[in-house]
Amino acid sequence: MVCFPPRHKRVSPRRWLNLQEYQSKKLMQDSGVTVQHFFVADTASEALEAAKRLKAKEIVLKAQILAGGRGKGVFDSGLKGGVHLTKDPVVVGELAGKMLGFNLTTKQTPKEGVKVKTVMVAEALDISRETYFAILMDRSCNGPVMVGSPQGGVDIEEVAATTPELIFKEVIDIFEGVRDDQALRMAANLGFKGPLERQAADQIKRLYDLFLKVDATQVEVNPLGETPEGQVVCFDAKINFDDNAEFRQKAVFAMDDTAESDPLETEAAKYDLKYIGLDGNIACFVNGAGLAMATCDIIDLHGGKPANFLDLGGGVKENQVYVAFKLLTADPKVEAILVNIFGGIVNCAIIANGITKACRELELKVPLVVRLEGTNVQEAKRILSESGLPITSASDLDDAAKKAVAAIAKK
Repeated sequence: MVCFPPRHKRVSPRRWLNLQEYQSKKLMQDSGVTVQHFFVADTASEALEAAKRLKAKEIVLKAQILAGGRGKGVFDSGLKGGVHLTKDPVVVGELAGKMLGFNLTTKQTPKEGVKVKTVMVAEALDISRETYFAILMDRSCNGPVMVGSPQGGVDIEEVAATTPELIFKEVIDIFEGVRDDQALRMAANLGFKGPLERQAADQIKRLYDLFLKVDATQVEVNPLGETPEGQVVCFDAKINFDDNAEFRQKAVFAMDDTAESDPLETEAAKYDLKYIGLDGNIACFVNGAGLAMATCDIIDLHGGKPANFLDLGGGVKENQVYVAFKLLTADPKVEAILVNIFGGIVNCAIIANGITKACRELELKVPLVVRLEGTNVQEAKRILSESGLPITSASDLDDAAKKAVAAIAKK
């Protein structure tokens, strides 16, 4: 069984690299993958000049934000739609003037929308047929797998559920790569015929080259289409990257667009902290994603609302604890902090030292409840008890959640 890539929005700016559409297209273009001719513009005059340079019969103008649903979005300039087609370059300049510097609101953006700073001006091509193609890492195969369907341009999960016979899979040998017979077989299964079959097979091999070159975990093309003129084109692509390969993919990760991310999430990522802002008032400070989720759940069970999900990870250092407290107290919604640490790899004494330093230097003004368990916990408890700071200790997670909720109720 092949697991299709999830559709939910990635929220951690460091772990999940976010690229704009034009950036993904540029990566494909650099690997010899056929995409539409395009230019990027930051001003209306640049967009007009780009439209003229394209010399295309029809031009598509796309606002560049990370959220989906751009075509049905609305700008605070009054313009409707973040995607427009026109045959007149002058209109491109006029439309870009109503996009750039204005907020675009879609179903996937915050209520206030996202400011558009860049637009993509591309050649508009007719699509006579749409297919789906992806390369992704599959645990069951211990490596990369090609997945394709002649039904493209639609939700591939729906195709898999209703017509599974239209989903085709090819397991890729990590040492051999994509063989010619595999590429041709996939192209045929996608419905490409005649000269287009060989052309599609060539695109498939180039996409695998890209997959390897950028250390991707997924390259999804939907649609991989054919034009009336007999050309196979990658019209839209989503690329996911292996964050563990950042050290050798500096150029790719340097393109990470964090402008649309929560500033606190972006700052946390600089210190290898995983922070996700929520809408409650009890800050959660934990080590381990599973523990973080359990902490959020039990706070909710006792009538409270978590203000965030902050995961310290395993190899935490004292300075990271300090930074974590700084981030938590920067959120005006936070009325109490719950620290829940289970020390395995983490030394509880390091956490305790970080907590006392942060409380003193930041002059913590909100109630603090601490539950520590595991490695060097007795030393950690001694550090906290002798600190003279107003820290409430808890015997277990349930006790900690009750005390955090009660601390807010007393205020």
